[in-house]
Amino acid sequence: MLVWWVFLTSPVSRLFEQPDNWREIVNKKLHFPPELIPAIQEGNMAWVDSLLSLGDGIIRQLEESEDRLWREALNLSIRLGAEDIMTSLLLGVKFDFRQIHEALLVAVDTNQPQYVKHLLDRLDQEKGNKMDVRSFSMAIFDHSIDDSQFAPGVTPLTLACQKDLYEIVTMLTQRGHDIPMPHSISCACLECRNGRQYDLLKFSLSRINTYRGIASRAYLSITSEDAMLSAFHHSRELRKLSKKEPEFKPQYLALELLCQEFAVELLGMCRNQSEVSTILNSAEGDSEDEELGLDEQTFEEGIPNLARLRQAVNYNQKQFVTHPICQQVLSSIWCGSLSGWRGSRTAWKLLVSLGIFITMPVLCLVYWIAPKSKLGKLLKVPVIKFLLHSASYMWFLITLLTESIFMEIYRSDFASRKQNILHNSLHMIWVAGFFWFECKEVWLEGLKSYFLDLWNILDMMVLSMYLASFTLRILIVLKGHFLCQDSSTQELCDYFTNTVREDWKQEDPQLIAETLFAVTSMLSFTRLAYILPAHESLGTLQISMGRMIDDMMRFMFILMIIGTAFLCGINNIYVPYVVSAHLGRFNETFNFLFWTMFGMANQEYVDMHDYVLAEFVGRIFYGIFTLLIVIVLLNMLIAMISNSFQRIEDDADVEWKFARSKLYLSYFREGLTMPVPFNIIPSPKALFYVLRRIFQKICCCCKKKAPEYPPITSVSSNTLNNSGGQGEGRVPYRLQVTKALVHRYIEAARREFEESKRKDVGNRITELNKVVGRLHTEMKDFHQKLQWRRRSEPDQANILGKYIMGARNNFRDFDRNEAMGCENTSLHISTQLTEEEDEEEKKGEIVSEEREEPESEGPVETVPGEETAFETASTPDV
Repeated sequence: MLVWWVFLTSPVSRLFEQPDNWREIVNKKLHFPPELIPAIQEGNMAWVDSLLSLGDGIIRQLEESEDRLWREALNLSIRLGAEDIMTSLLLGVKFDFRQIHEALLVAVDTNQPQYVKHLLDRLDQEKGNKMDVRSFSMAIFDHSIDDSQFAPGVTPLTLACQKDLYEIVTMLTQRGHDIPMPHSISCACLECRNGRQYDLLKFSLSRINTYRGIASRAYLSITSEDAMLSAFHHSRELRKLSKKEPEFKPQYLALELLCQEFAVELLGMCRNQSEVSTILNSAEGDSEDEELGLDEQTFEEGIPNLARLRQAVNYNQKQFVTHPICQQVLSSIWCGSLSGWRGSRTAWKLLVSLGIFITMPVLCLVYWIAPKSKLGKLLKVPVIKFLLHSASYMWFLITLLTESIFMEIYRSDFASRKQNILHNSLHMIWVAGFFWFECKEVWLEGLKSYFLDLWNILDMMVLSMYLASFTLRILIVLKGHFLCQDSSTQELCDYFTNTVREDWKQEDPQLIAETLFAVTSMLSFTRLAYILPAHESLGTLQISMGRMIDDMMRFMFILMIIGTAFLCGINNIYVPYVVSAHLGRFNETFNFLFWTMFGMANQEYVDMHDYVLAEFVGRIFYGIFTLLIVIVLLNMLIAMISNSFQRIEDDADVEWKFARSKLYLSYFREGLTMPVPFNIIPSPKALFYVLRRIFQKICCCCKKKAPEYPPITSVSSNTLNNSGGQGEGRVPYRLQVTKALVHRYIEAARREFEESKRKDVGNRITELNKVVGRLHTEMKDFHQKLQWRRRSEPDQANILGKYIMGARNNFRDFDRNEAMGCENTSLHISTQLTEEEDEEEKKGEIVSEEREEPESEGPVETVPGEETAFETASTPDV
């Protein structure tokens, strides 16, 4: 009570009784001292504390106009590594959240984990004070940070991910930091609309910076349970964004390539075949792959399903599929028990292929009777299955050629209604086999997965036209038979049985059937290109041809625009004049312009001598058309085709191996061993499988359990279950392998980073040694020149000594006491000079390191004595 009474009666209490004075003291702001930046640069802690001290117990705030200066001071202390100064600034000055956030970005940018931890602790305190820790995500709506050195949307986690700072990324993710996936480019939510309307550039840059963090190796390694699958997803997403947002296409494609390279590098961390099999045979966790049924698709006995590899093919991960590990697995499965097939000569392979081509019916009969025999198991080897199916297709093409020859021999019969339907329908046996083959393929793969392959779409179209052509021929025969049964339809009966071709209608079913058969024959021979990727040279040419066709399709669009423009212009000129028989009608004008592109049209068609103006304009149009089409567009098409071919050749190995991998995978599936047309005959094996499936459905037999694998010792113990049992808490072997690969990758990245730092320091030391060596050489040359000058000059020191000795003898008896005092003084001076000369001599020895000639020490020692005599002799004169 006494203390409280003293305080109330004191002058200080009167000061606090006034509200204005109290508000003035509390709201007093700390102005930025100009000497703070030099003090931080010098690292003078005492000076910094003196500049920040304004009294005790007062909350120091920031002046809004000096916000940038305070930020620079805090950022400078972090960049210089002055932890004490940074701590003093954080304690002495009340920084807001965005200033601490920028300081955290600086700490991440300079790769200083201890500062990051200190600033994260400060952010946790701000959380306790109900500070919005995610307010930096709204930075695009704030003009006050436009002078920041970091781009919009850059957070500490995205910056650490872009720099692949694994330690800092781990620290930030453990503190709850995350990179939210950006909304789609067409999102119309309130946040996206406001961001676009406020600042479209900041909004786009924020998306790009976010994707840079998401697609980084560090983020995928640390935050993803299945880093390889996440890399596949992000790679496809970024490829789509490059097409939807072409303004930033190079940035998106660079990130997409980064994701592909990360997946390839993870695959390269495998150390044994067990890990490779686990990685390539599992596709769990992907909803799209579950729809495609990659895990449910079964391959031949002894062949794994390779779900992850097929997943990479669906995601168009060419670098992953063409990795040596994947190619080694595919090649080993492709050859199977025929280990000598890969190293055999081409002549031997052609001989084996010819033998399979000739003996195909016998081989199919043996497999139909005994599929489990040695020969039956040999036919299940993918390479033999491929040769067997190729031989079947070659027999189909031979059948088509034979039918074409028969049509030419019996032309009169085929040109009328008297043709025998069996004469040109032998190919329908193969068509029926192909149709059953495609149905089984849809059953095994699923409808969605089936239509992902463009070759399957082509097969569907060809089979449909074959069936349509055969159906129309059957329709003609049946219609003629039934119409002739009725006497009232005798005219129609004669039309479908006895009419010559010249009297047929344009929509006659037989004409349509013949046209469809011609088209399907052409497409059937084109389908032979499917097997070309089995050979390296032919496969590369086939891929180049596909790219050229794609270029031609895009070129045809431009050609159609220009051709239509000149078609209308030239046709409108010649329509009023019925002079030219080849111009003035659309079909004739189109034929004229079309054949002009190939130089097969007559230039006199545009002449009209009676109408000079129309003829002049027509010639100008025709000349411009020829110039554009023949000289410009056709040469542009040639350049496009050459460019596509060169791109394929530059990356021929990757393109060919990717196409070959898809061919290999198509022959790994279970079933479909029997080639066409023998597959339409039900086999005892198929009957046995049907009965077994029915028995399993009735008895409700359990499915086979997945094999249990031992845990991997290379994974740190904190990632696995210590129990190691087979219970629910045990980590699946697939996740163990994935975590092991990520762990090895991170360790390899850290070693590479340390090695690069070591090389950088070594290079700097080497450069410094070179500079010191040059300085040593220059000092040595300078020292030699100095010695040469001293030798070339006369011995002035000896002459001066003789003069001093003479003067000393003349004044020998003059005032001995004074002379003694002066001599002591001179001796003291000479001693100082001698010490200075000794120090200079030591410095010279340090610089030159070796004194080659000791003669240079003589003059240095004589000078002090001579100076002493001189001083002693000259003192009386003074």
